[in-house]
Amino acid sequence: MAPRVDPVQSDATLPDHADVVVIGGGIVGCAAAYYLAKAGQRVALVEKGHVAGEQSSRNWGWCRQQGRDRAEIPLARHSLELWAGLAGEIGTDVGFRRTGVVFVTKDPAELAMWEDWSNYARQHQVHAQVLSPGEASAKTQSSNEAWVGGLYTSSDGRAEPAKAAPAIAEAARRLGVSVHQSCAARGLETSAGRVTGVVTEKGTIRTDAVLCAGGVWTSMFARRHGVRLPQLHVKASVLRTSPAPELTEGAIATPGVCIRRRADGGLNVAYSGRGTFDLTPDAFRYARMFWTTYKQRGGKLKIRFGRPFFDAMMRHNTWPLDGPSPFEAMRVYDPPPDNDLLREAMADLKRTYPVLADVTMVEGWGGAIESTPDGLPVISPVAELPGFYLATGFSGHGFGAGPGGGHLAADLVLGRAPMVDPTPFRFERMAGRLQGPDSRL
Repeated sequence: MAPRVDPVQSDATLPDHADVVVIGGGIVGCAAAYYLAKAGQRVALVEKGHVAGEQSSRNWGWCRQQGRDRAEIPLARHSLELWAGLAGEIGTDVGFRRTGVVFVTKDPAELAMWEDWSNYARQHQVHAQVLSPGEASAKTQSSNEAWVGGLYTSSDGRAEPAKAAPAIAEAARRLGVSVHQSCAARGLETSAGRVTGVVTEKGTIRTDAVLCAGGVWTSMFARRHGVRLPQLHVKASVLRTSPAPELTEGAIATPGVCIRRRADGGLNVAYSGRGTFDLTPDAFRYARMFWTTYKQRGGKLKIRFGRPFFDAMMRHNTWPLDGPSPFEAMRVYDPPPDNDLLREAMADLKRTYPVLADVTMVEGWGGAIESTPDGLPVISPVAELPGFYLATGFSGHGFGAGPGGGHLAADLVLGRAPMVDPTPFRFERMAGRLQGPDSRL
């Protein structure tokens, strides 16, 4: 079952022209549209399904700097600053609270890595506290586990995925953004090698700038126009519980389950890094680029070969713009959860926290996390196709980094000084063989 999402009003009429067209109604696309409109741009936001229908409503709801790749820390930090002021700015509560994030471990080597990371993060004004065994136990009250230590960042927090992107989209509408749901972007029109418009199923919008923030669909969209974007995705599962005793106001990551306190009194529960990876032609096409990442994380994944491979084989890399596209064939990507994994997570949760013995699973859902070979997003213009910009590949960090990612994308589209250095997120780094992550926590 997909999580329930706050509805967003659509505009009835597609504009003939826009300064910028944003493709994708997830939190990054909605944030980009909002910040572009604040800068005075005429913006159209098109979404094949509905706002926050996919991963933006299916994630854990964590908003953290803690544990981010070193290159991503400035973006995460800026995003937290935006989260903190967002409700006051748009006049809608998105559930953001600076409640802190806690990691705990039984592995001394992992604790040493966290201490090294915290020393680096301090240079970027992110102050994380390395926890002693006693402090780690205090931060995970009611747990029956003995930890060697932990890591805690008080300035991190949580927000409500079902509310955040819709609230930002409605705020963007109030600034003049036209929002078009059930309106798939089929492709781009170009002239003299640069973007001149977006063809949607409801008509064409003339524009000189297009930002594609399409999540797992972005690589397919880009490929139609000769842009090679190495991106794969993993299916993940999350559950929510009935109201539970308050173990934490924020979020806790143990060596097993990870939890986040919800505004409704329940918990979101999931496993970090565990999920299902369906082999597809892209998996073989980009195998060399993702090999290092696979060696580091593949042991947590269920690898499957089946229908998704053959469905992808039957799908052409190009399609006419005057007829239905692959994006109209699947309005919302709604993969089923791995119920075995969720039952295991509930059992693990209750073993770790006996006080939760009477808590039940209310519902579970699946989602799809799009990833890049180095685990960093692509937030960048595409030099080979002037007027085309990307904001994708957030690799499981998209919700927390969503406001910052959207703001940075808007800066790049506008050609103004960016709020953080965009170099780590440039598209050009995807050329050639990537060596995988070498600077993460």
